[in-house]
Amino acid sequence: MDGDIETTTAAPYSSQTKNYRLEAPIGKYRLAVQVAFVLVCLWIGIEFHYFVRYLESGGLATWVARPPGAEAFLPISSLMSIYYFALTGEIHPAHPAGFFILIAILVVSLLFGKSFCSWICPVGLLSESLGDWSEKLFGRKMKLARFPDYPLRSIKYLLLAFFVYAIFFLMTAASLKSFLDSDYNLVADVKMYYFFADISSFVLWTLIVLFVLSFFVRNFWCRYLCPYGALLGALSLLRPFKIRRNLSSCIDCAECANVCPSNIKVDKVISVVSDECTTCLSCLDVCPVPQTLELKSSPRGFNVSRKTVAIGVVAVYIVVCAIGLISGNWDNNLTRDEYLYHQKYLQSYGHPTGMAEIDELNEQSNETNTADPGSQGQSENPGR
Repeated sequence: MDGDIETTTAAPYSSQTKNYRLEAPIGKYRLAVQVAFVLVCLWIGIEFHYFVRYLESGGLATWVARPPGAEAFLPISSLMSIYYFALTGEIHPAHPAGFFILIAILVVSLLFGKSFCSWICPVGLLSESLGDWSEKLFGRKMKLARFPDYPLRSIKYLLLAFFVYAIFFLMTAASLKSFLDSDYNLVADVKMYYFFADISSFVLWTLIVLFVLSFFVRNFWCRYLCPYGALLGALSLLRPFKIRRNLSSCIDCAECANVCPSNIKVDKVISVVSDECTTCLSCLDVCPVPQTLELKSSPRGFNVSRKTVAIGVVAVYIVVCAIGLISGNWDNNLTRDEYLYHQKYLQSYGHPTGMAEIDELNEQSNETNTADPGSQGQSENPGR
């Protein structure tokens, strides 16, 4: 869904339009924000690497505290925590930082659209860079035709539908707690580390294929396969501010459509209403006519400057995460000894992989809750 289509003819500059100056482009500041978040992720990755080395040494190596920011890479567990909070009013202590990070991303998406993908996500930066290099090499934007594009875009929504159905429709408060309390979830971040540190040939080749496809088709992973982006795209449709085109001053140069990384026909719509818009604001940056493309609450509403978007995206994300930190819901409650215990049995930990296993988890949780409500979710781990 790319907006309300309306064909217009070119219009000359008005005397009123000439009195306004073009707002300074925001692209370089967006890149700076992206790079800053990549550096933060690298810092978290380095700290987590030395944390795992401590575990592998059996506690003999130098202790490096586990960085809670690593929970940003556990979106499914975080989504379960949010649903568990909605049902019980409790923030589960296993991955509280992930809980607040995902809330921050959801709030940013509700206010500023799918801006997480173009302002914060490291994969988004990598995908953009590959697309830029491709355009420089081939001299044009590489994209799929409409026929394969639309069916492929549905894949990420099918993946999202599976997770939404499995979590929100199949799982109860008891089974959510059982999963969140499970040994697998407690060390899901360590399991994720080994998934990439000890990467299999199949996963490696899959990543290589995605890398190559993203070079030839801009944002291949983000556009077609990322369920995270699908969730944020759906939420972004509710955002109060949308990119709107002033028909009276538009000169139909199509620069906005040409530069759009999501292939939205900005020059053919009155308001951009699209789940693919990432609020990168590239279209606003290239528009040569002042007050022709603006981020507004309504056609006659107030204008939100690009600088406000930049500050707002970063500020909202930081403020929500700071609430988690200040409230004492940032670090989890596992001790060093508990982590060392789990490290010994890490390879034996698994998680539900289908609907049947989720149903089984529900049944086990209900039986446990019926037999002894006070023991629900308690681990049999002697190290805990």
